[in-house]
Amino acid sequence: MNVKTSLLAAAFGQILVGAWLSAVSSPALSQQKPVTTLDRVVAVVNTQVITSSQLTNRVEMITRQMAGRSSQLPPPDVLEKQVLERLIIERVQDQKAKELGIRVDDAQLDRAIANIAKENRLSPEGLRTRVEAQGDKYESFLEQVRQEIVRVRLREREVDAKVQVSDADIDAYLVGHDATAAKPFEYLVAQILLRVPETASKQEIDLQQQRGEDLLRQLHSGADFEALRKKYPDSSSGDMGWRRADELPPLFATAVTPLQPGQHSALLRSPAGFHILRLIDKRGGATPASTPIMQTKVRHILIRPSATLTEAEVERRVADIKARLDAGKDDFAALARQYSADGSAASGGDLGWIYPGDTVPEFERAMNALEPGQVSDPVVTPFGVHLIQVLERRQDVASPERQRQAARQELRVRRIEMATESWLAELRDEAYVEYRLNTN
Repeated sequence: MNVKTSLLAAAFGQILVGAWLSAVSSPALSQQKPVTTLDRVVAVVNTQVITSSQLTNRVEMITRQMAGRSSQLPPPDVLEKQVLERLIIERVQDQKAKELGIRVDDAQLDRAIANIAKENRLSPEGLRTRVEAQGDKYESFLEQVRQEIVRVRLREREVDAKVQVSDADIDAYLVGHDATAAKPFEYLVAQILLRVPETASKQEIDLQQQRGEDLLRQLHSGADFEALRKKYPDSSSGDMGWRRADELPPLFATAVTPLQPGQHSALLRSPAGFHILRLIDKRGGATPASTPIMQTKVRHILIRPSATLTEAEVERRVADIKARLDAGKDDFAALARQYSADGSAASGGDLGWIYPGDTVPEFERAMNALEPGQVSDPVVTPFGVHLIQVLERRQDVASPERQRQAARQELRVRRIEMATESWLAELRDEAYVEYRLNTN
């Protein structure tokens, strides 16, 4: 597994890292080219600059990462513009995080690196070797991880914390989701987005609309959707992933549901700009949603670093507790009540019945690998270091309470995604950006 492409998933239990175009900070190349000209500024973002070497390094890194993959990169000039836009968005986020005092100290960074190493089944030393073998300096890799954590925390503060899902929202959602009915269709959608800033003049809006109409004419004449999409730096990088109609913005859902795979929508207008959607594929519509779900009854002991407990001391304490459990000298519940830093300590570490997706990926993978009665080796997650014991497993249909919880989570994820897109657009529009890419 490529270490970089699993960076976010390993560090935060999330998912989904696309191409490095949307995930990392400026990396260093494995070999520095001889300097023949002075570095020049290609963009100014508020009080910071983006230099030609930073842009070139990122472009070359993406080219290396995409080598041998089935998907093709856009033409060099288009790729350069797309990468520059991504660097601008990153700078704006970094500046906002600094303004708000969001930072990641060395101890937090070390824990994230430990997660990445464990996710890739490597030791920290092995991780370093792997990163350097992929052509990047380890110090640059560390800085990439630090900055990505900062950006995630910024988003959590500015977006996630403000997204609310009410009981009325859940009631409305469940009306159209009968647990005994067939699963709804899911749609794989790609888009071309011609972005329109909030401050755009009528002339600018008309120009983007004309471009959209011209794109539609080309599509009707048989032009390749993907080739056209890559011509526009504002366009999303790839498809949106599999979504049900209710997981798409209403404007998109209305346009996509009548389409057959391979067809595209008319020109759509949203607050973000003008869109053309293409339905890549469609699935579902038959499998019962009431299929039994595997549940796991589990308990754990959590030890986390603190001002009075260093990471080395955490490791020693967890190793000592594990040895005592392996020797059969102590009861798991008693040790959880004595040592665990989790709210479940009072109940002997009991987390009750866990559904898939209830815990962070590192915890769930370790839990799923255990037999009933078995205690895990130390498991590192963003919360600290765990010892996990599976007590029992069963298959059950989700209870009404569980269905409401799942509905709340789905609605929240969808709203966070939409709010994040709007928030990033606002940050970008508020920033002073001066392009110097084509100047000498």
